[in-house]
Amino acid sequence: MRLIQNMCTIAEYPAPGSASAADCCLGAAGRRLVKIAVVGASGVGKTALVVRFLTKRFIGDYERNAGNLYTRQVQIEGETLAIQVQDTPGIQVHENGLSCSEQLNRCIRWADAVVIVFSITDHKSYELIGQLHQHVQQLHLGTRLPVVVVANKADLLHIKQVDPQLGLQLASVLGCSFYEVSVSENYNDVYNAFHVLCKEVSHKQQPSSTPEKRRTSLIPRPKSPNMQDLKRRFKQALSAKVRTVTSV
Repeated sequence: MRLIQNMCTIAEYPAPGSASAADCCLGAAGRRLVKIAVVGASGVGKTALVVRFLTKRFIGDYERNAGNLYTRQVQIEGETLAIQVQDTPGIQVHENGLSCSEQLNRCIRWADAVVIVFSITDHKSYELIGQLHQHVQQLHLGTRLPVVVVANKADLLHIKQVDPQLGLQLASVLGCSFYEVSVSENYNDVYNAFHVLCKEVSHKQQPSSTPEKRRTSLIPRPKSPNMQDLKRRFKQALSAKVRTVTSV
């Protein structure tokens, strides 16, 4: 994958079909669009993860996330795609469950795929994963939304609260891909996490064959004539003709 355009930000969530969403949609130029939402608890490094993926740079300090939309063009398997990555504010947990604003829900509904981020230094962020995955799927009933679970801050082993193996096991139960990353130290792991989502969404967007084409492909082709068989039949016919002339 290759990043080929400068990054732009939009300070609000674009409603599906809204003019603002259309304005920043690079798919309008004829390229297919991949929309990814990045969600998780506060302080897990969502913004750093997004910026690292899009720019290859790590910036240690960020202002409180207002929910920015980052737009780039990327190449997947030789095709240039438009990709939009929606950063989101941290999710809070109350006694009754997750506290998800309508803006966050709209963002999740908008997305073609989701990255769920937790920090190995924050056990509560890990405990959110199951509930958050369930919430994402409830907002996409009737379809299987591609999801990747990312364990961030893998370099901070001295203050680790969550064994990354627990994240791997949980992701396996949920049917998600899993990546352990250090946004500050390793770009390749961050790249791989987003790339697998882009690739999966791209494959889902590929037009399927029409029923007519599928039926046509099931019709067997007529077999080519066997020349040996034709010669044998010709000799039989010729012999029969000779016998008939002789008998006369």
